Amino acid sequence: MNPKDRHFVQIADALREPSPWTTNEWLCRPDVVGAEKLLLVRANMDPLHCHPFHIHPHREEIIYVISGLAEQWVGNECRVLSAGEVAHIPAGMVHATYNPHNEPLVFLAILSPAKLPDDLAVAPDPSDVSTQEPWASLRKGLPECKALV
Repeated sequence: MNPKDRHFVQIADALREPSPWTTNEWLCRPDVVGAEKLLLVRANMDPLHCHPFHIHPHREEIIYVISGLAEQWVGNECRVLSAGEVAHIPAGMVHATYNPHNEPLVFLAILSPAKLPDDLAVAPDPSDVSTQEPWASLRKGLPECKALV
């Protein structure tokens, strides 16, 4: 079925792919369903793993925790989010999701827009800033987390 004609995505239809940070189940993106403005991914993050500090230059994002605990950073502000809690990340804001806990973390990431104009799509997205200050030392003294790569 042409994704533009699809209005429902059942779990068997989710596009599964690993990323360096999580195992992803894409539920909404232009090649899955006829959405042009929204991206929705269910991210499964192993214990002691993370998506370190990064930025989506032109996409707004919401992180919604389904299960587990997320050490969620938005800028230099941090909260531990549990099931049912949300973080909003404006476009161009540095953020990170850490799981320094012993249980898996499952969250939804909702991003918009799904498609960027050609002139904006040339910027890396996400763009890693975890080795730059102040992000490189912001978690100093906290448990280290690793990426899947």
